Amino acid sequence: MGTGLIFIGVVILLGFFVLMFVIGGYNALVTLRNRYKNAYSQIDVQLKRRYDLIPNLVETAKGYLQHERGTLEALILARNAAVTANTRAAQNPGDASAMKEISSAESALSGVISHLFALAEAYPNLKANTTMMSLMEELTSTENKVSFARQAYNDAVMTYNTRREVFPTNLIATTFNFGPAELFVIEKAEQKEAPKVAF
Repeated sequence: MGTGLIFIGVVILLGFFVLMFVIGGYNALVTLRNRYKNAYSQIDVQLKRRYDLIPNLVETAKGYLQHERGTLEALILARNAAVTANTRAAQNPGDASAMKEISSAESALSGVISHLFALAEAYPNLKANTTMMSLMEELTSTENKVSFARQAYNDAVMTYNTRREVFPTNLIATTFNFGPAELFVIEKAEQKEAPKVAF
């Protein structure tokens, strides 16, 4: 009878440790998921700031860029597409399709903004306009903040994904449906091309 009680005690003790392990692993995954969601909310703040600056930029440039209406319209369309994609991504950061959509929309928007900045260089009056200079500087500053926030988000996603993939936490992640999170990568054409050197 004493051996049976010891065996039952050992089983209960092992069950308790397994339960504590499962609870600890689950809580760690929830914490890491919330961390990357919070990191995306920081991106969201900066992107909204960026989206709010673009209409002012277009209004300021409109008078100077009479012959460049297509660029201004493309900028507004790219902005609207990015706003829609960001709204979807903010609802479920880490969702693969939402993150691919926002990455694509942001790449397109960055390309149009770069084109507008290049056009501004060709119009000395526009380039000298203090409002335009201020807006361009503010937009550049916001772009830098988006980059830093995106890096923090990607770091949080990497930590979460690593934790959910390692053994034995992967068993808990699978059991409780902790899916992988997607990184937020904005591909820029100029970063893919090798620099051209001419002698």
